[in-house]
Amino acid sequence: MTTADPSTPDTGTRYAVTRMIAAPPETVFALLADPARHHETEPTDWVRGSLEEDPAPLIGVGQVFGIEMFHENAHGRYDMHNRVIAFAQDRTIAWEPGQYGPDGELGTGGWTWRYDLAPAGGAGDGDSATEVTLTYDWSAVPDPLREELGLPPFPRSFLEESLAALERAVTAQ
Repeated sequence: MTTADPSTPDTGTRYAVTRMIAAPPETVFALLADPARHHETEPTDWVRGSLEEDPAPLIGVGQVFGIEMFHENAHGRYDMHNRVIAFAQDRTIAWEPGQYGPDGELGTGGWTWRYDLAPAGGAGDGDSATEVTLTYDWSAVPDPLREELGLPPFPRSFLEESLAALERAVTAQ
């Protein structure tokens, strides 16, 4: 079941949803920190895969990972480079998507993706679970860009579907 996260309420510039996943935090985090598996958190085919053949796992703030994307509204295929902005092993991972400019600098639009994980115990038989909160925040996007891109580009339910996809990926292992 997915619920709104009361500690990170939805606002006019942020969605937050929480889901209990029947896997330990380290298993959930390992998938989130693996750019080669990033597409498994996506309920559609918007996220296609890593731009690198064998990407290194994410291990800290400042790391950048490239993802192949596809969306009709973006004229088809495009690349995004995501800079890790929060990292606490098995607890928190967040990134800000962007694209490299002609000067080689990574420019970001102001929106972020964040996953917060909390151990939730299990059924007493050695199983464990993780409470996962996914937050999509577009509060730092300048108004003209927000209007141009039509942010948010999806309803809140997209995050609920994303957490369901994450759950399917980690419990299928």
